[in-house]
Amino acid sequence: MLRLLGNIIWFVFGGVVMGLAWWMFGVLALITIVGIPWARSCFVIGTFSFFPFGKEPVNRRDLTGEDDIGTGALGLIGNIIWFIFAGVWLAIGHLLSAVACFITIIGIPFGLQHLKLAMIALAPVGQTVVDIDRQRWVE
Repeated sequence: MLRLLGNIIWFVFGGVVMGLAWWMFGVLALITIVGIPWARSCFVIGTFSFFPFGKEPVNRRDLTGEDDIGTGALGLIGNIIWFIFAGVWLAIGHLLSAVACFITIIGIPFGLQHLKLAMIALAPVGQTVVDIDRQRWVE
């Protein structure tokens, strides 16, 4: 119940803006055709940005125990390209939102979510989002 309430408050007071920013970068990536590999990450993390409480970003290698195209050398190259063109801007948006949330005591949990999203914004290739309950089960 607390997660639901947190997600509703988050969505209404800013989560929708950052989620749409992620989706906007996803649409731009799709339009370029070359950016299609990054578009999927944008939509997954954009959805996570809409409702982050109760979910965690994890490395796919840690989750599955296997390497894939996004967790190896190509994923590293993809993350470097991502950082230059979109990651830094999304991270700045989340950092500014976190600072705004930290101004009030009640906003601290929301600021922490923004910091988590800022970190994933820097290098989303090779990451996925899982329910916290599932992540504990996998570990």
